[in-house]
Amino acid sequence: MTDTQTRPEHVPDGSDGTRRRIGMLAGVIAIGVIALVALTMVGARLVGSNAAWDVIPGQPVQVTIEPGTPAATIYRVLDNAGVARSGALRSAAQSAEVEESLQAGTYAFVTDTDAEGVIAQLVAGSNASNGRSFTVVEGWTVERIIDELASRTGRPQAEFQAVLRDGLVTSAYLRPVGSEVDALKRWEGLLYPATYVVPSDGNPAAILGTMADEAVSRFDAVDWSRIDDLGVSRYEALVIASLIEREAGTDEERAEIASVIYNRLDQGMRLQIDATVIYALGYNPGRVTASDLEVVSPYNTYRVDGLPPTPIGSPSIASVEASVDPAATNFLFYVLGNADGSHLFAETYEGHQENIASATENGVRP
Repeated sequence: MTDTQTRPEHVPDGSDGTRRRIGMLAGVIAIGVIALVALTMVGARLVGSNAAWDVIPGQPVQVTIEPGTPAATIYRVLDNAGVARSGALRSAAQSAEVEESLQAGTYAFVTDTDAEGVIAQLVAGSNASNGRSFTVVEGWTVERIIDELASRTGRPQAEFQAVLRDGLVTSAYLRPVGSEVDALKRWEGLLYPATYVVPSDGNPAAILGTMADEAVSRFDAVDWSRIDDLGVSRYEALVIASLIEREAGTDEERAEIASVIYNRLDQGMRLQIDATVIYALGYNPGRVTASDLEVVSPYNTYRVDGLPPTPIGSPSIASVEASVDPAATNFLFYVLGNADGSHLFAETYEGHQENIASATENGVRP
């Protein structure tokens, strides 16, 4: 959003009794030292597990797990590779009761991935032994996915487009073709961002079908219990999730971004989110200008009321969960305010202007 709207831490004496007392005292001291060392080690692990994780999300990474590797070591290897935190992996494996079923092999992952998905892949087995893997990154559009697939497989983009346009694959979340949305755009947000094995023949229907099935599986597992109270359909929640994916700078603020979107919708305010303008333009101008805001498109939330007709990219499960469980706030505005990419939120326009001034003064924004 523009500046005026949302940008949308005792001494021995030689007696037997004395010697016995000294022996007992030494034993107590030894136990105390051992306990102190153990506590220190635990403390160090806890500090390490809670320390900031300097990982760029969405980066492809290949990890090899050797046969016989203990589960604890697997978690540590994946943590060191930036795939997922070891504690989250352990919890996911133990909750699913599959800690004894993790398989050795070579895996293609992306950094900062949800632990449940990583564990599921480790149970399924190696997905990169032939070196033919493909990663869909959170926020990618259908056009970007097809571009990357065509480049990776050597097949024409038209083949992948035809699969989606001609109904060769389907999805329970696929909306009907409408006047505003062509048969390709309606697939926005329905090809799940994850790492996949590319078949040796590069079959477009097999690849896209797997992505579509993965999205349905992941979305069906979401807790949708609040959806009626929120006043949106599941599909509209996916649209909101795609906006959150593009707008949130940190995981912690996804639910707050969601609250701003719902609060604006409830008050009849236009969303005025820059990411929708960028989608409407079809390219990223770097900084959205006043002239960019005039682009005529059903996706331009500066010009149209309500939500865009489809998602504007592939949302992660974290964003979908935020879209169906937003924070309880009165926020109506946000602006990039911190070097870590997080935002400053405000309930009023005046408070929003103060946040903009603070972010500018701190050199976070020009």
